[in-house]
Amino acid sequence: MADRRDLQGRDRIRGALGSNSPHSPYDGRGGPPPPIRAGFPSHGASYQTQERRPGWSHQTSGPSDGHHVPSTSSGVGTAAFSTNVHEQQQQPQPGSSGLGRLNNRPGGRSRRPLADTLRTRGPDAPSKHGTTGQPLTLQSNYFKLLKRREWTLYQYHVEFVPPCASPRLMQSLVNEHKRLLGGFVFDGVQLFTACRLSNDELVLHSEHDRTGDKYELHIQRITVVDMTDETGIQVLNLILRRAMNGLNLQLVGRNLYDAAAKIPIREYHIELWPGYITSIRQHEADVLVCCEIAHKTMRMQTCYDILRECQRHDRNFKEAFRRAVLGCVVLTGYNNKTYTIHDVTFDTTPESTFETKNGKISFLEYYKNKYNLRIRDAYQPMLLSRAKKKDTRSGDSELMALVPELCQMTGLTDSMRSDFKMMRAMADHTRLNPDRRIERLETFNRRLQTSPESQEVFKVWQMELDRRLVDLPGRLLPQEMIFFSTTSNGVQAGENADWTAHFRDNPMFATVRLSRWYLVVPARWQREAGDFLNCMITAARGMRFEISNCEMVPMPDDNPTTYVRTLDAIINKDPQMIMCVVSNNKSDRYTAIKKKCCVERAIPTQVMVQKTITPKSGNVRTLMSVATKVVIQMNCKLGGVPWKVKIPLNGLMTIGFDVCHDSKDKSKSFGAMVATLDHDNRGTPKFFSTVSHHSSGEEISNYLPLNTVKALNEYRREFGELPKRIIFYRDGVSDGQLQYIYDHEVRSLVEKLGQIYKSAGVEQEVLLTFFIVNKRINTRFFDHRLNPRPGTVVDNVVTLPQRTDFYLVSQSVKQGTVSPTAYNVIYDTSGLKIDHLQMLSYKQCHLYYNWSGTTRVPAVCQYAHKLSFLVGQYLHQSPSNMLEKKLYFL
Repeated sequence: MADRRDLQGRDRIRGALGSNSPHSPYDGRGGPPPPIRAGFPSHGASYQTQERRPGWSHQTSGPSDGHHVPSTSSGVGTAAFSTNVHEQQQQPQPGSSGLGRLNNRPGGRSRRPLADTLRTRGPDAPSKHGTTGQPLTLQSNYFKLLKRREWTLYQYHVEFVPPCASPRLMQSLVNEHKRLLGGFVFDGVQLFTACRLSNDELVLHSEHDRTGDKYELHIQRITVVDMTDETGIQVLNLILRRAMNGLNLQLVGRNLYDAAAKIPIREYHIELWPGYITSIRQHEADVLVCCEIAHKTMRMQTCYDILRECQRHDRNFKEAFRRAVLGCVVLTGYNNKTYTIHDVTFDTTPESTFETKNGKISFLEYYKNKYNLRIRDAYQPMLLSRAKKKDTRSGDSELMALVPELCQMTGLTDSMRSDFKMMRAMADHTRLNPDRRIERLETFNRRLQTSPESQEVFKVWQMELDRRLVDLPGRLLPQEMIFFSTTSNGVQAGENADWTAHFRDNPMFATVRLSRWYLVVPARWQREAGDFLNCMITAARGMRFEISNCEMVPMPDDNPTTYVRTLDAIINKDPQMIMCVVSNNKSDRYTAIKKKCCVERAIPTQVMVQKTITPKSGNVRTLMSVATKVVIQMNCKLGGVPWKVKIPLNGLMTIGFDVCHDSKDKSKSFGAMVATLDHDNRGTPKFFSTVSHHSSGEEISNYLPLNTVKALNEYRREFGELPKRIIFYRDGVSDGQLQYIYDHEVRSLVEKLGQIYKSAGVEQEVLLTFFIVNKRINTRFFDHRLNPRPGTVVDNVVTLPQRTDFYLVSQSVKQGTVSPTAYNVIYDTSGLKIDHLQMLSYKQCHLYYNWSGTTRVPAVCQYAHKLSFLVGQYLHQSPSNMLEKKLYFL
């Protein structure tokens, strides 16, 4: 059960830790304790605290694990700025009438940045509702929040005399008057009530329940808040969370899960906790509640179990244990909180003591007295977790000490994710088909409507939740025609938007003859490599792709150094391409190959795993499907184009941008930009890509305009003029970053483009459309309890009135519920109708050449993600600019 006195995390202590155990510190070899790692104190200390929760402190402030959120100015240009909590609700304290805390702490300090709503749609803007396509009637995972006409929120300012610094105490003092206040939300400064108080100015008297200190509460009415504006929406989210307490769900992280309904998968020692992600927001005409089914993966092992495994199997078990738990998220069952492990200390054990206001106490006694938990191993090491920013601002310890025995592991390791059978077993429970998902959503609504505690909350706040899922209109865009040559009439993409079968009868749109290439393979797999090579030549011949017999280069082994030496010898012969066969997916070998051919030299490479080129049951014909896809990929890396769709816009440049963090150094990240250059409908598109490295928190806008200028220069070199129109798809942006992206990236980009076009003698405004693409959303759509078909567009009811936005379902899925992609136009001077923008975005989803079907995001976004992932995960530095015109990263 949760510790109901500490749901806001303010029960942690401050101080420094010391070891007062009479026994030797936890060390399998005995002897003195090892030094603590850099960044933590190297000496024993003692807790100095006035509170009760174990924590670790040191003299210098450690780095924060929060993300840098840049400050933004409101009302800049045409975009106004406001806040809401669409996906960032806060948990109320169940033991009080107050429902939680809003975005202000005492003194007006922000407790946590809330999601930003960028208002990019003016009252005079043209209609955002398209008309092209077949009309559909859909359902979505939203419930309408029914409300009364006079539904308002009364806002009051509260001042304490004498001043009170403790948020917990302030909440307690206000709670004493809950009968007078009725339903209320108090955030430390502001009080929001459902009913108007008897007077606009009140003085209430409260008394500290332990010390007897007396306080006066001076309450003054400020204004009346409409429940549909931003402040009202924040309160509604907190009220919904309060109502969900009646479902006996457990808070893990930010979301609520039903531990009683957990699904054990004993074969793999994991559990799945079903839960719900909810949010309330003002949509086009109504306030809607979005509800999505979620699952939390819990491993049936504690950190102590991992410690014992390391002791049994590793001579240096301490370092092995550190590697196993560092960066992991654990759940402490005694208070249902999650913590990220930042270090392990072996010179402190549960027998160590810390200071409290009542004197010293050991961890053993603390957990026994407070949680009635008996720690079995008194000599195990302690885990250290760095507190979140909001907790340190509340006066909590910067580092907290945790007992491995009491910490349950959450999430999946990389080895688990690579276990296909395990992921398949999980998918059987987590990938819900539309009919099962609808059933779960209706069950959630029914439980919320019938729970006495939930009913009481809704009654106090005069709220009512509709029992039916929201109905909404949608449209099915026409199927795209896929063109394999300039003379063909094209073929339809099909109902499932998959045209793989058509490659058997059609050539590729444009090919590049491959005559000088090499196949590097360990000697023991030469026969399999030869068979696969023959399949590739056969597949290429059917697609009019000319491939000459390559030179096979056998190697004695598959060590990374052997590959590097072999590649060095081949590169001097100026090959068009090198194919490498590797034994498995080990990253060191792949990294060595890609660094040699993408950074040091500029040679397109194709890396194949031995298992992929080995025929099933010895039948070589089973490799034809793989060979076809590899041949298409190789043609793209040489500069060829497999297919096209008709885009009726001449002089078009389409750009995609995405960011990936460096897997070795989290302070670094790489932004990748990929541009498609289309001069006319019948020509072959060209490509341009570039990567910029930037440190964490550094403004991406420093690079985005410069990289766009590089793409413009490349377009001018290819076609002799600047593009007439630019479509920019920006991926990897959350709602909370929209204002920042608009102020820094879009504005600087528009300014730079204006300078370039003016210098080229073009006086008219640049025709630019800037999309924010978001695929990590909780919205789902249902078409008569089935998945919507590819090409389904929704631009009403669940969209936002302050945006020109729409949802697009561009893929079909064989399992589970299809996920739509959200498109938000934050800048547009193109003059195109919303129908054209929707259809253009759908067309772009057909042009990712690694897959003969549609993708969730426009192809340029998928290319940018592929490139940034390659650099962030393997290269860790920008690739050679000699490869900028090729899709070498496929």
